[in-house]
Amino acid sequence: MSFHIGDNVIHCTFGLGEITQIEEKTINGQLTKCYVVQISDMTVWVPIDDLQQNSLRVPTPPAEFVKTLPILTSPNENLLEDRVLRKNQLMEQMKDGQLASICRVVRDLSHYQRSSKLNDQEKSILERAVKSLLTEWTLSLGTPFNQAHQAMESMLQS
Repeated sequence: MSFHIGDNVIHCTFGLGEITQIEEKTINGQLTKCYVVQISDMTVWVPIDDLQQNSLRVPTPPAEFVKTLPILTSPNENLLEDRVLRKNQLMEQMKDGQLASICRVVRDLSHYQRSSKLNDQEKSILERAVKSLLTEWTLSLGTPFNQAHQAMESMLQS
């Protein structure tokens, strides 16, 4: 899949961004063609040949986005008891950057938070997942951020 300057993209780690340039950058001693992606106040260079690694994807279309949201109201999956294994479990889910994976992490950590105190890493993972979900929600469905946040919270309570 190829992207163009001005395209909105979802970075698997950092979320919603925009391709601002295509430029060559020296990586590991080799000149490599990269997408320059602006994500909030951060710039990320993604090698164009790295796209097989799923580091960038197109934002979820509205119809597919709506079909994915019921994950937030579905029964949670239990997280592992051991905090290190739990962190690895969550990070593995987040790694693909897909909307369904992000929704599962938000659902499962939100549920876990009701009965246990989140550690700093878990708080960070949850914040990143929520931010990623809500920014894509506002882009895909055109819902104002606050309304998307309220809707998400309401879905997580049911």
